[in-house]
Amino acid sequence: MNSVNLQNNSLRKFLVLVGLKRRFVFASALLLILGTSFFYALQNASAQNPIRVQTLPPSPFRIGERLTYNVSFENINNAAYAEIYAVSRGKLGEKDAVELRSKIKTNELVSAFYLIDESRTTYASSDAGLPLYLRKTSNAGVTPKETVSNFLVNPTAYNDLLSVIYQARNAGGAGSFSFQEDDKIYNGVFQTTGKSEKVKTDAGEFETSVSTVQSEYLTEKGITNLRINFSTDAAHVPVLIKFKTDKGDFRAELASIQTIEPEITTETPPIAVSTPRPQATPRPIVTPTPYIDNEPLAAELPFKLGETLEYQISTNGQMLGLMTLQAAERKQFSGQDSLLLNAVVTETQPNQQIFKLNDSIRAQVNPLSLAPRQIELKLSGLLSAFNQQVTFNQRAGTAVSSKVNQLEIPVGTHSILSLAYAIRSFNLKPSKDRTNPVNDTRVAVFLDEKAEVFTLRPANAEIINLRGERLSAQLITIVTGNPVVDQYNLRLWLSNDDRRVPLRLMFGAYQADLVSEKIIAPK
Repeated sequence: MNSVNLQNNSLRKFLVLVGLKRRFVFASALLLILGTSFFYALQNASAQNPIRVQTLPPSPFRIGERLTYNVSFENINNAAYAEIYAVSRGKLGEKDAVELRSKIKTNELVSAFYLIDESRTTYASSDAGLPLYLRKTSNAGVTPKETVSNFLVNPTAYNDLLSVIYQARNAGGAGSFSFQEDDKIYNGVFQTTGKSEKVKTDAGEFETSVSTVQSEYLTEKGITNLRINFSTDAAHVPVLIKFKTDKGDFRAELASIQTIEPEITTETPPIAVSTPRPQATPRPIVTPTPYIDNEPLAAELPFKLGETLEYQISTNGQMLGLMTLQAAERKQFSGQDSLLLNAVVTETQPNQQIFKLNDSIRAQVNPLSLAPRQIELKLSGLLSAFNQQVTFNQRAGTAVSSKVNQLEIPVGTHSILSLAYAIRSFNLKPSKDRTNPVNDTRVAVFLDEKAEVFTLRPANAEIINLRGERLSAQLITIVTGNPVVDQYNLRLWLSNDDRRVPLRLMFGAYQADLVSEKIIAPK
């Protein structure tokens, strides 16, 4: 085990070469789609505000409109949150501009494999709708990454992802439109299918028409079958958005529509960057609901609270001992709702130096996303060098270890024990072409003193022999990128059912086989 010294891979290389591509697939799709809410024709000027009409010329933007969306992924509800907001109108330099904002953030479980926290602010010409200035910020990495494009001096002839949808909405969801993204010019083709559908969401019931969207931009991001249900009124609000990725299907439903009127003075047009914001109506103080220990876990998780799995560990046919994995209890940890995961050695054989009785790993994790909050390793024998306690701050992207000082980690980094449970929720569909493994899943895992990138490569279902039974299982090959570790060919077999139970783990000559499973209710 002393030979397993992980190499120092660059976290920045991880963020750029590995994590960004998968996060950007989802973020790009929603930005392309949800930008529609910023724009549609202003059909009825307010009769109660003649000063607005006299001071500012008509604009195809509805100022103060805020749309929010609930996003689901496969059978996971609330997979992400999206918000779009036409904030204000005023002068940007000498140009009449509208300030537009969007925000997309994946939630809890889905953030384990689609980690997105991205916002965009676009100042667009209030008449032509072309971008004047835009800023994109991604908070999903170790540090925020900001990209700025300034077209005030040298105007652009192309839309961005937000303004191109404005053109499509004004055209009733049909037409061909050019846009520029990441320094490349694309063309987006919107076509109506001729179908009318009634769609009911949390925001109400809408009569809609269905449009399909095709673009090389979507193809590059692995997005297919993009369909948008636009309301059939003059606003053409995007009510429902559906698309597919290699990981599964996404669905974004309109959750709310708000119109928040900004304050506008009669003497001077408002400045886009400093328009006063409306004050929120004070809400009554609600008495917090008392915390209840050991509430059931979310139905989306493939295991239940109290699940206890026992494994026999062997090498070359010789038994070394038994280890038990347990989702032990759900209680508050450091003031946060947490799930305790345990791995404990419950039996050992004499004359072996790897495990000792009661060696343990304890992990506190978020009970929804399974992201780790703390992990503690108490091992003896040959594994004692790995003993440590690590506390994770997922929001800040940092970890504090008893071995090293605070260090930066990718947001969403797993511990080795939280990964053992989270992997059961990953959408691990094998690639059709084994020479082109597009369905590989990459996840950051904290090992010893730093975060490493694990690549999970799914295979087709196969039959394995376990305790004399023939069981259907899916092989997951785990590649760490460290040749010292990867020479041992780390492999995991998950049951080929909804529970996705780890049936077998192999690491070189070592093997762990499931021998029993049961539910032990927490006390």
